[in-house]
Amino acid sequence: MRKVIAFLFVAVLIAAVPAGAQDEKKITVNIAGGPTLVTSSAKEHFGTGGNFDIGVTFNATPMVGIMVEYSGNKLGSKDRTINIAPCDGCEATEPTPFTAHGWAHMFDFNLVAHPRWEGKRAQPYFLVGPGVYYRSADVTTPGVGWMPPYCDPWWYWCYPGGFVPVENVVGSRSETDFGINFGGGVNVKLGESNTQFYVEVRYHYVWGKQYTLPDGTTQSSTSQYLPLVFGFKF
Repeated sequence: MRKVIAFLFVAVLIAAVPAGAQDEKKITVNIAGGPTLVTSSAKEHFGTGGNFDIGVTFNATPMVGIMVEYSGNKLGSKDRTINIAPCDGCEATEPTPFTAHGWAHMFDFNLVAHPRWEGKRAQPYFLVGPGVYYRSADVTTPGVGWMPPYCDPWWYWCYPGGFVPVENVVGSRSETDFGINFGGGVNVKLGESNTQFYVEVRYHYVWGKQYTLPDGTTQSSTSQYLPLVFGFKF
C-alpha cells in the first residue's frame, strides 16, 4: 500500500509542469486498466489480477463532479490441496488440487473533487462513494476424459481419439453485495487537446455474507481490493 501511494506522488511531482488554460468540460469519459491487488484475508484465496474501467463524470462545477463507473476485475487464480475420499464415509486420504477462478464486477457512484493547481499541467483529484459489487467464483479440479476422433479444419486441428486431460467444475457461485470505495489520482493534460492521461489508486471494501464452516464457526466473504489504473480521459 505504501509503495503504491509513493509511486502516485512521484508521478504527480514529475508531471507537475506549467500548462496553459484548460477548457472546462461538462462531461468526461474515462477508459483505463491495470493490476488489481487483493488484500486482507481474501488474498489467501485469490491472487493479483487485472482490471478494465470505463466511466462517465458529470462535472457540476469546475471542482466537483459525479461519476458513474464500471470496473471488471479478473482475479488471479489460486490452488488449494484438499484430501478427498473414494466414497461417502471413507477416510479422506487422496490429496487433490482445486483451483478458484474469480471475477469482481464493480458498479460505483462517486463524488469527485478537483482541487486546482494553477498553471500546472498535472491536476490532482479525489473520489469517494458507494457501489454494487457482483462477485463470482468457479472452482475446478483436474480429471481425465475419453474423446472420440474429431477434426475441425477451422481450428486447424484433428485428434485421433483417446484420453485427454479435462477440468471438472465442482462449484460455481456468485454474490451481489454493497461496498464503498475511495481514492485519488492525478490528471495530466496531453498537449493542447482536452485529452488527459491519468494514474489512480483506489481502495474498495465489500461487505460479504456469513458462511458456517464444517467445524461450526462462521466466516464472511468480506473482501478488499486495491486497483491501480492507468488510462485516458476525453
